[in-house]
Amino acid sequence: MNVRRSPDTPGNGPFAGNPELAQERAILEEVAFHHVISIERRRTERSRKPFLLMLLDLGDQFPSEMSGKNLSKIIDALSASTRATDVPGWYKDNCVVGVMFTEIALDDRGSIVSTMIARLSEILRHHLSLEQFSRVSVSFHLFPDDWEGGRKQPSNPVLYPDLAKQANSRRISGTLKRAMDIVGSILALILSAPVFLIVAAAIKATSKGPVFFRQKRVGRYGRPFVFLKFRSMAVDNDDTIHQKYVKDLIAGKAESNPSNGSSAGAFKLTKDPRITRLGAFLRKTSLDEMPQFFNVLKGEMSLVGPRPPIPYEVESYDFWHRRRLLEAKPGITGLWQVSGRSRVTFDEMVRLDLRYARACSPWTDLKILLRTPIAVVLGEGAH
Repeated sequence: MNVRRSPDTPGNGPFAGNPELAQERAILEEVAFHHVISIERRRTERSRKPFLLMLLDLGDQFPSEMSGKNLSKIIDALSASTRATDVPGWYKDNCVVGVMFTEIALDDRGSIVSTMIARLSEILRHHLSLEQFSRVSVSFHLFPDDWEGGRKQPSNPVLYPDLAKQANSRRISGTLKRAMDIVGSILALILSAPVFLIVAAAIKATSKGPVFFRQKRVGRYGRPFVFLKFRSMAVDNDDTIHQKYVKDLIAGKAESNPSNGSSAGAFKLTKDPRITRLGAFLRKTSLDEMPQFFNVLKGEMSLVGPRPPIPYEVESYDFWHRRRLLEAKPGITGLWQVSGRSRVTFDEMVRLDLRYARACSPWTDLKILLRTPIAVVLGEGAH
């Protein structure tokens, strides 16, 4: 039996198996089990009590090779080896069975893994041939999964089966969205070519350094990519001031700063000493964002979506904040930009991003794109 363990899998203390309960506990079907995983993720985001998902992969060949009686015995024995609060179900019908161990104790790291491996080995040896036993694999997946601010892909797709189903259900609209991105970004680059050249020349004439600012950002599913902007800051600057403000902003401790003479204020650094005089104008007019159309062409971003964060921002995220990186591809503009921009708190921004992800469609994108020029002209919250 092959056992695959995630590198940071914690465990639980001894858990009380009850053979009598196994007869009463139903093994959830695939759709229901995936729904339970989704619900448990949201519960964990609030309670901060992690859960562990164990998957027993029987292989595609097992339904034809194994009698229904033997399969039933394996499932019943598996149920008897878990706690009454754990949830068994089919992760993939008649192929991959899972058990979700809820509210596990991190102090007992590794014990649940070693205990389940021992029990599973004993169960399977009684019901499988040696050849069948050798083809079975077990994996363990912890939620919250390990996020490292873009240094590697942080999200474990096994823990998000509902997002995969959502992507499949939106395949047609996703294709249309991608077509809009390609056509829109090409047209934008062609039409803005004169402005592009003027801005590039102005940057070179007014400050030392490259025309473009390249920065690692975190894209969908935590995949890092190189984000392009026109440079609006002096070179070799220290980002400590921004890191501190972002950390306070995410924690809800940041105060709004005066914005363009408005009493409303903005949740953003409005007096950033790193920004050049020309850079302030570029940010005010959002001209610094124009190179991101290249990111859209490459498929790293979309015309519409959540703004891609810097890795050190992700490190300060609460668990539920991460959903903004999982449910939609990052974009140049979005619901946040046309509904308040830096006028809203970070939590409100995330809620707007999640609201967009739920209603995402080509028509929604078109409406946001039509509202974006007005937001740019008004310049509210832009710095």
